[in-house]
Amino acid sequence: MVLAAAFLSGIAAQAQGTWVPLTHWAPDYNAGVMLVLTDGTVMVKTSSGGNDQIGSVWNKLTPDIHGSYINGTWTQVAPMADTRLYYSSQVLRDGHVYVAGGEYGTGRAEAEVYYPETDTWVPVPQLDPLDTFSDANSEILPDGSVLQAIVSHGFSTTKRICIYDPVSNSYTLGPTALGSNNESAWLKLPDSSILYVDINSTKSERYIPSLNMWVRDANLPVSLYDPYGWEMGAAFMLPDGRGFFIGSTNHTAYYTPSGDTSDGTWTAGPDIPNNLGAPDAASAMMVNGLVLCAFSPTPTPSNVFWNPTYYYVFDYTTNAFFPITAPDGNDSLDAPCYYSNMVCLPDGAILYGSQGDNQYYEFVPDGALAAGKPVLDSIIALNCDTFMAIGKKFNGITEGACYGDDWQMETNYPIVRLSRNDTVYYAKTSYWNSTGVQRDTLLDTTLFVLPQGMPVGTWGVRVVANGNPSDTLQITLCGTPVDTTVIVDTTDTTGNPVIVTNIGGPANNIALYPNPAKKLTTVSFNSHTAGDYSLKLVDVSGRTVKEVDERAVRGLNNYTLHLNGIAKGVYTLVVRRGAEVYDTRLMIE
Repeated sequence: MVLAAAFLSGIAAQAQGTWVPLTHWAPDYNAGVMLVLTDGTVMVKTSSGGNDQIGSVWNKLTPDIHGSYINGTWTQVAPMADTRLYYSSQVLRDGHVYVAGGEYGTGRAEAEVYYPETDTWVPVPQLDPLDTFSDANSEILPDGSVLQAIVSHGFSTTKRICIYDPVSNSYTLGPTALGSNNESAWLKLPDSSILYVDINSTKSERYIPSLNMWVRDANLPVSLYDPYGWEMGAAFMLPDGRGFFIGSTNHTAYYTPSGDTSDGTWTAGPDIPNNLGAPDAASAMMVNGLVLCAFSPTPTPSNVFWNPTYYYVFDYTTNAFFPITAPDGNDSLDAPCYYSNMVCLPDGAILYGSQGDNQYYEFVPDGALAAGKPVLDSIIALNCDTFMAIGKKFNGITEGACYGDDWQMETNYPIVRLSRNDTVYYAKTSYWNSTGVQRDTLLDTTLFVLPQGMPVGTWGVRVVANGNPSDTLQITLCGTPVDTTVIVDTTDTTGNPVIVTNIGGPANNIALYPNPAKKLTTVSFNSHTAGDYSLKLVDVSGRTVKEVDERAVRGLNNYTLHLNGIAKGVYTLVVRRGAEVYDTRLMIE
């Protein structure tokens, strides 16, 4: 009673935003993670499908023609091959969705990838049948691969790590971690290293992508793990450059990165009020830089996961937590905080769902932080439906929302919103050049493709990072494909070209994988006849940097193009076979 009174008193003194229920209920009950796809739609895991009540079915939320998720529509997408609850999840740079493991369900040792364009799931071959992902953590690496933790090997817990390659759809064994990563929250730092606190300890370590190794970091001054369930909460990069970790205990901690492989600095953060904590709980950084949190009473020897859930906003500028109401307007939700799920929407709100419920809510924050606003410098037309956006801060301040180890719902990738009057469309983005955070003045790019049936004419374009939109640039859409070449005099921080347009060939008859590429890429195209063909790689100045002559067969052709000695940048790849000319873009990293 005293806790409730103090809570309500704080609510009256501090307003941080507004809860708004979605107009339509989802067709199935929530069972976990919510993911924003690169076309602006949202995938939500449910408890439907399968025979174990764990669920294999996802619902999809599509905003209405005005861009409203509150008035959006729900549909079902194809079910996974396996049921899974509490597992790894990532949106890949090609727009596909990766999931692996499950603490519960049939998919504990299995992974699969969802292809939105065909509404199908593709299995990922196992690296080792003894490996179990369970509720392991994961992170997107700078090259677009996935750093994947492995919870157990056989009957033993493990520090094993593997790396998933989306291009080959396969795993390789990664470097073994120094301490157990089970139940840990992973945090991506501005140098793209991955920080976590070893389970049930105050030791920390980091994965350095450029070295492909784990290094020991500094010790924490407070304990974040409870001693009963060994749980903890979320982690974020704050706008001031510090990391912020939320404990299952009522403790929090700040981390100041060193910027290199040397130790960072840990300091104690504010204690969570009223002896509350986050034993597996969703939190989300909002566009105003504050963090929306779900908390429950801290674990005890008799129970790790207590009811109810209270909701707070953390303000890093005042080092304090402020209480808010529950989504339904009450002071709390009669469920443990691990029921909570959040994701950052492209409209600047936080989508909230609770396990076992099909009523979703938006939390609409007050204001937006200028430091998190992307800068859209220019837009280059590659064809009538394909464009390149160029600017800065396309990845945002932090990765978005966070739960801890049990699933990942990052949104630190660019979303493109197009508007005219009160009509809104979302394009499909892919192959953004960075998967980082807090990139400040570094150059960012992303490809985006318009949705089919979008009306021609002039539209305002914004790039959105974690819900925070850039200023608007105007583009005029044409009605039919054009045969044109546009050279853009734009360079990245190393002086390498970043964009050249395609020159008008049939866009759907040639494919490259991987793209972006480093040492090689496979060129796949269809030829109407057999015979000789030439393949040219052209830079922004129009200079041919590589040319090969090969023999084509009628039908599908695959050629491995080696890229050694070619500078980083975006090029035009031209395949010519008599009167047949195909071209596409290739980004070299």
